Amino acid sequence: METLRIQGGAALAGGIRVPGDKSISHRSILLGALGEGATRVTGFLDGRDCLATVGIMQSLGVGIERHSAADLTVHGVGLHGLRSPDGPLDCRNSGTTMRLLSGLMVGQRFASELTGSPQLCTRPMDRVVSPLRKMGASISGAGGGGTAPLQVEPPARPLRGVKYAMPVASAQVKSCLLLAGLYADSATTVIEPGPTRDHTECMLRGMGANVMNEGRRITLEPPQSLHETHVAVPGDPSSAAFLMVAACIVPGSRLRILDVGLNPTRTGLVDALLQMGADIRVANRREVAGEAVGDLVVGYAPLRGSEFGGDLIVRMIDELPLLALACSQAEGPSRIRDAQELKVKESNRILDTEQQLARLGAEVHGTDDGFEIDGDCRLRGARVDSRGDHRLAMLLSVAGLAALGETRVNGADVTDDSFPGFADTLAVLGGTVVRGPADD
Repeated sequence: METLRIQGGAALAGGIRVPGDKSISHRSILLGALGEGATRVTGFLDGRDCLATVGIMQSLGVGIERHSAADLTVHGVGLHGLRSPDGPLDCRNSGTTMRLLSGLMVGQRFASELTGSPQLCTRPMDRVVSPLRKMGASISGAGGGGTAPLQVEPPARPLRGVKYAMPVASAQVKSCLLLAGLYADSATTVIEPGPTRDHTECMLRGMGANVMNEGRRITLEPPQSLHETHVAVPGDPSSAAFLMVAACIVPGSRLRILDVGLNPTRTGLVDALLQMGADIRVANRREVAGEAVGDLVVGYAPLRGSEFGGDLIVRMIDELPLLALACSQAEGPSRIRDAQELKVKESNRILDTEQQLARLGAEVHGTDDGFEIDGDCRLRGARVDSRGDHRLAMLLSVAGLAALGETRVNGADVTDDSFPGFADTLAVLGGTVVRGPADD
């Protein structure tokens, strides 16, 4: 365990590129493995969650050649070339790995078991198990099917294409069903209640699959094969979000965050902060491998409280605790609603955000579906805890940058799940950050 000691008040300045997009990195390995030929991946996120996906695909017989930490080649085995593993497939602490992998494994001709960390094995999996069963999949979980480990048996007959209306907008559920749909006997249609990130559809199209979007209906025709591709992974907007909010709330700060993915399904936080009066602009906007990319130029500016809900929430679900922090530094109250999904992330992010930010003096009050936030809060340094959640650890570090005095974030090593080198990045940009052993 590691503790970060952060002395507040130092302005951040400079330009930096954040690690590669976690969502795209996961999908590049999973789909690259199913292609026929070699898929080159550049900008890959060398974080613990994505490495869980790499390790699993290697155990399924996929050759993955590492040229550097962020540059690799996936030697695809085709849709039907995976081999039976020697043991359980360990997803570690990655919910994305488990939920997407479940869709892939139900179409295989061999049995498998999907497991992970004790924390992952408490997270809800029925949201993928239930629709997969509607497709004819033989999959079950612990606790009556609701949690991992998940047991998968080969289907007695080809999976059925289905039309499934998701009760909750979820890119992971959608991607799981599309992956299963690769092995179905007819088209699979997923109907979204709200917009979710569309990286799976984009990558499948790039590999030759017929994926159609009609409003919020996504339909996949099962392909005969997928071909190799080149995936240029942009900087992760969810990682850039921590630096962006730090620049917004620490006086005197100004940052240029380079090569950030600007897929419109991922830019909800940018839109929310602009609604609050933030100083943010996009420079060098362009398209790389089918994904919108640009530089975010962010400076400190006074913020004003506001209200957020609806489709905007889905576009920034991982960043909502950060938005709550920004709101605590704004003039006037704010409210965030329609965010029930925060309760079933790596931690209960509504409860843990409220409790940990309270130690720093923020008036962030959890509700059944989000937060009510008092503005104009003066933060003061304190001891806080990550609760084993990488995003909570980074949120508390950003809050420490804006606080008076020293903040100690216990369990900060979990930031390597999605943002390797996070503490060093803050230090390079001017933050007073010292890494050390866990506090007693």
